[in-house]
Amino acid sequence: MDGTKKDWMAPHLHLGKGILPPMVLVAGDPGRVQKIANMCDSAEQLANNREYMTYKATHQGHSFAICSHGIGTAGAAICFEELIQCGAKCLIRLGTCGGLQQNIGQGDLILATAACRDDGTTKLMAPVELPAVADIEIVSTLRNICLEHAATSHLGLVLTSDLFYPSKLESNLKLFSDCGVLGVEMEVACLFMVAQLRGIKAGAICTVDGNPLQWEEGNYDPDGEVVNKGKTKMLEIGIAAACKIAADYFESGQDGNNSPSKKRKVEGQM
Repeated sequence: MDGTKKDWMAPHLHLGKGILPPMVLVAGDPGRVQKIANMCDSAEQLANNREYMTYKATHQGHSFAICSHGIGTAGAAICFEELIQCGAKCLIRLGTCGGLQQNIGQGDLILATAACRDDGTTKLMAPVELPAVADIEIVSTLRNICLEHAATSHLGLVLTSDLFYPSKLESNLKLFSDCGVLGVEMEVACLFMVAQLRGIKAGAICTVDGNPLQWEEGNYDPDGEVVNKGKTKMLEIGIAAACKIAADYFESGQDGNNSPSKKRKVEGQM
């Protein structure tokens, strides 16, 4: 399971160049990656180094990869960059987040259209004025599949922050909530920024595990029944999206710029 086919090896993922299928699902938790792999028709572990665990999976005749990226943008950026070097052309994050709006409850799903860049890593990549935006066609695909699965989902902005536990400085979460941001997490802005700068597609869907503005009232239950059901639904949607995107974009071939060549128009509306 050394994950290599050529002499070059990604130094952190321990994968060879070009070894991956174009479609890749990513998640912070290696345990979640293993769960996704177990939900597929077949899966082979390619590598496991540091926080980065990678599988190649097949489901309903479609191939895609699954990889863990750990917590936070710095390590996640390494993962995303090396996945691209190893063949990825579309990355979709399946993660968790805190809800920031009163109408968003535990177990709900948030489909990120863009992310506020309140992290340190992306500030070193590009000017802060450059927004971190999801690929609109990937968002549309995720939205359609959420509707097919009767999932309670919300479409909009998320905040990417480096800080999980409050400390001495005053939190800015209330400000972003007042500005209409739906949720807060720790990697999506980095994913979208790397994808934009490298010319690939990206999307993200996150399960809400509480509301950090209401932690003192007990609104945080990452391993509760409602949240776990939401996570399972998210993984089912992610796998379905990986199959559809692989079929629509990649199994019909690549264009001359190594960007996805779409076989048919994404169905549905935003």
